[in-house]
Amino acid sequence: MSDRLRQARAQWHHVGDERPAFATPPQPGQESVWDYPRPPRIAADAREVVVTFGALEIARTRQALRVLETASPPTFYLPQADVQMALLVAVAGNSFCEWKGDARYWSVVAGADRLDAVGWSYPAPFEEFDALRDHIAFYPQQLVCTVDGVRAQPQPGRFYAGWITPEVVGPFKGEPGSGGW
Repeated sequence: MSDRLRQARAQWHHVGDERPAFATPPQPGQESVWDYPRPPRIAADAREVVVTFGALEIARTRQALRVLETASPPTFYLPQADVQMALLVAVAGNSFCEWKGDARYWSVVAGADRLDAVGWSYPAPFEEFDALRDHIAFYPQQLVCTVDGVRAQPQPGRFYAGWITPEVVGPFKGEPGSGGW
């Protein structure tokens, strides 16, 4: 492991082993994002997850994977087999996650309509996250993303992509004042 990667992985002092005093206590049926681990954990989710752009359905699955990571609402990864890949176009550029590896980005193109970089995937994730291979995650800011019919709200901040649903409580990374966590 490179020094850069080791340093990136060591930067967090909240790692899900103890909920901080400022965290909202979960009610029955809820999860605190402060109980999620670091490194993140992948959890299968059999609920119906649907992603749409206007009247256009981009994806529908009951085989989503949720990535649960300290301080962030879950990110849903959908199998490419359940995504209308003909509507997606790979875009230039990438980003790096210290846990998952190099991400590539996707735009939705439907006729004359285009939403740039509204999804991403890990074509060659690190071994611990190989389950994410052949899956795509979507930002809920410009798309309608639902879990069992409940619309997910976007995680605050432009870079973040967690899906806030009624079963998760924060506060969430990306909210004002969260830079010191």
